[in-house]
Amino acid sequence: MSKLILTHEVDGLGSAGDIIEVKDGYARNYLLPKGFAVAWTRGGQKQVDQIRAARKAREIATHEDAEAIKAQLEQARVKVSVKAGAEGRLFGSVKPADIVEAVKAAGLGDLDKRRVTIPSAIKSVGSHEALVRLHDDVTAVINLQVVALKK
Repeated sequence: MSKLILTHEVDGLGSAGDIIEVKDGYARNYLLPKGFAVAWTRGGQKQVDQIRAARKAREIATHEDAEAIKAQLEQARVKVSVKAGAEGRLFGSVKPADIVEAVKAAGLGDLDKRRVTIPSAIKSVGSHEALVRLHDDVTAVINLQVVALKK
């Protein structure tokens, strides 16, 4: 077992700054090369404190703020413009970064792309949904209108 410090949020493991123990292969082949974690050391506690301070500065302060943002996001219809073929099939698919840009362009604030989840791949124009985890127990559903990019 390897003892690691998470530098990014990883679904099912924890968030940045958490100290975890995982199997050696998972650490060596996935978490460490992708930069999601660093090896734990005694001096690593200082790094943990820095990561937690940065996370606290970025996250939504209170549950009430998260609920207010959730209400605002769920009322809006976010328009995402992407390249599409003649029959409405996309070249590729809509990514969380595309959704974050569309939300920002709509004037609804800045989101962290790592907190955006797309339930099923969006590969065609039309109405779709995406989930955004705003707080530990607050998740907003964003209504997306995917349209073909004008040439």
